[in-house]
Amino acid sequence: MRTKLLLLGLGGLLPGLFFGNATLGAEDYQAPRTEWGQPDLQGVWNYSYNVPLERPRQYGERQFLTEEEIEQLRAMLNAFDENSDAAIPNFGVDEAYNDFWIESAGIGEAVRTSIITYPPDGRLPAFAEGAIVVNGRLAPDIEGERPVRVIPGGIGKDGPEDRGLSERCIMGFNAGPPLVPSLYNNNLQIFQNREHVVLMTEMVHDARIAPLGEHPPLDEAIGLWSGDSRAYWDGDTLVVETRNFNGLTQSFGNAGTSENKFLIERITRVGEATLEYEFTVEDPTAYTDRITGIIPLTKVAGLLYEYACHEGNYGMVNMLRGARAEEARAAESSR
Repeated sequence: MRTKLLLLGLGGLLPGLFFGNATLGAEDYQAPRTEWGQPDLQGVWNYSYNVPLERPRQYGERQFLTEEEIEQLRAMLNAFDENSDAAIPNFGVDEAYNDFWIESAGIGEAVRTSIITYPPDGRLPAFAEGAIVVNGRLAPDIEGERPVRVIPGGIGKDGPEDRGLSERCIMGFNAGPPLVPSLYNNNLQIFQNREHVVLMTEMVHDARIAPLGEHPPLDEAIGLWSGDSRAYWDGDTLVVETRNFNGLTQSFGNAGTSENKFLIERITRVGEATLEYEFTVEDPTAYTDRITGIIPLTKVAGLLYEYACHEGNYGMVNMLRGARAEEARAAESSR
């Protein structure tokens, strides 16, 4: 597992090594139906995916790898696996996870060159003029001020308000919306009844309840962390439209405040064990164009257990206690 994970950080060295589960649904596949006649999307689905969000530039506007490229990359992957060193753990309040904790490789193989399918070059569009841009990261801390809109990392260790949203157990760093594969816990459970669809992500166990059909939107003054979702069926595709984000997260990537974000998600069952998940993010105050991406989801033969998120309990206290201890040692040594 370590090899597949380390490849994520080798874009400059081995820019073509991206493997994961593919979207291989047959055009004539007929999805099973619920008792209400709707396509049955229920169950636990995994969206681990080590295809890069943005397309390496050498592929231009090409969305898929060739058979020859896949064989070459498979050989490079095997060679890297044979020669890779053991993962080196990280320690201290400024460090994050080592490779032991990370799950990013999907099931099967992928032939896509990027998650992003629009813009045509598979890369994020230019930032809008005046867009707020913050590059959050797990470690070390970044410069910034409250409110901290980044999901991972933080701006300091003076108090919990200086930490990122995932450390405060407010938003999972892969839960979106939209879904974006990340370090681990890339699982989604879908529930359906006649009038509602529930999308529950494992990370921070966030559940979005989307009513089906014609329902009035919330007042524009009401903002929510995960937005306000409404859903409808377009043939066999579930379409979920989400507005009313609270402005306290980034719109997508490292830009925006989410206040003007509009999200469209399209979920289609394309095989017995595969969903195709397509998202489109529009925020003219963050980017100069919309962003569309496609991620395959694979059925999990198991249950989704609660993600208790203890970072906001003993984890946060211990991190702040460690920072105070470091400061005390520094003060003692300077005397």
